[in-house]
Amino acid sequence: MDAQPFPPVLPTYSRAPIAVDRGEGSWLIDTDGRRYLDLTSGIAVNALGHAHPALVEALVAQAGRLWHSSNLFTIPAQEELARKMVDATFADTAFFTNSGTEALELAVKMVRRYWHAAGAPERQTILTFEGAFHGRSIAAISAAGSTRMADGFAPLLPGFRTLPFGDHAALEAALDDTVAAVLVEPIQGEGGIRALPAACLQGLRAACDRTGTLLVFDEVQCGMGRTGKLFAHEWAGVTPDIMMIAKGIGGGFPLGGVLATARAAQAMTAGSHGSTYGGNPLACTVGSRVMDFLTDPAFLAEVTRKGAALRAQLDALVAARPGVLTGVRGKGLLLGIACAVPNTDVVKAARDAGLLLVPAADNVVRVLPPLTITDDEIAEAARRLGTAVAALQPA
Repeated sequence: MDAQPFPPVLPTYSRAPIAVDRGEGSWLIDTDGRRYLDLTSGIAVNALGHAHPALVEALVAQAGRLWHSSNLFTIPAQEELARKMVDATFADTAFFTNSGTEALELAVKMVRRYWHAAGAPERQTILTFEGAFHGRSIAAISAAGSTRMADGFAPLLPGFRTLPFGDHAALEAALDDTVAAVLVEPIQGEGGIRALPAACLQGLRAACDRTGTLLVFDEVQCGMGRTGKLFAHEWAGVTPDIMMIAKGIGGGFPLGGVLATARAAQAMTAGSHGSTYGGNPLACTVGSRVMDFLTDPAFLAEVTRKGAALRAQLDALVAARPGVLTGVRGKGLLLGIACAVPNTDVVKAARDAGLLLVPAADNVVRVLPPLTITDDEIAEAARRLGTAVAALQPA
């Protein structure tokens, strides 16, 4: 028997049996014309839903002017987006990438360069936490400390130490004069929608201030309005020194970045970092339009309101099917449902009912609707999920 040919697309994904054709707001339509209520948002990427008219208009207008010039030249759209980011956040400066993984790479370089310039190159260790996800580059999987993600990719990069999630004693013991930075997601996404309480983030900020350690937030998934604030750390009233962003910033167009204070970024001089595509005119034009929505207090208030409405519906489903679902966690429209049965069974049953969800670690199903989801769509999502879990046998 002839060997099967190797697939033309590298087979690194375990894909759902849906061939997507187009999207409309909160809906994804496959090539057979079936409509799915999309509570994945491209994994928290399509912040304004599919094919939002304002983003389409901005992209088409820019596409007719200039797609790419490289960072050899000043890019006005990049300057505009950077100014909007700086004005709306703790940051003094921004660097734009194409993805969250690239943002992680720059954050690590920025930390190391900071201590090199400060005359303490021995401060190299970056503390991270179990359950974290920071991307899939070698540096990112080294930072996460996940055996599953690292399997077969040794040797990993030195300079990272993974601590138990939420273990304050372990953190205090680890913060010695070899530590350069602490890297943390205010709410772990891939890790199962696990939030650090505000008191923990406040204590972490105080500990870093006391030891001179840089504090780095990864808000790739939990940022860009998803929790009802522009960034999740705002709920705790603390700020980082460096922050990774991506996903929702481009509303579906590939865009990421790093925001930083002047102090943290001062050693990043000309030639210390760069990107051919990062911050290109197309991406930054769309990102700038996204920011116009996500810096509107009324828009964010609606995210909070709709998040509470959706959570109430999910809580009711948990109460109705305790042998299938066990609890709801998260904030705003970054929600997770803990499952008593395999979370993949819940995702499949929901898909059969025309509802798209995302699995995560800790046997959790992520619920990540567009921030523009309507009240009627929230009710319809609850109805479809109810149909799905009713078809599952309790654990």
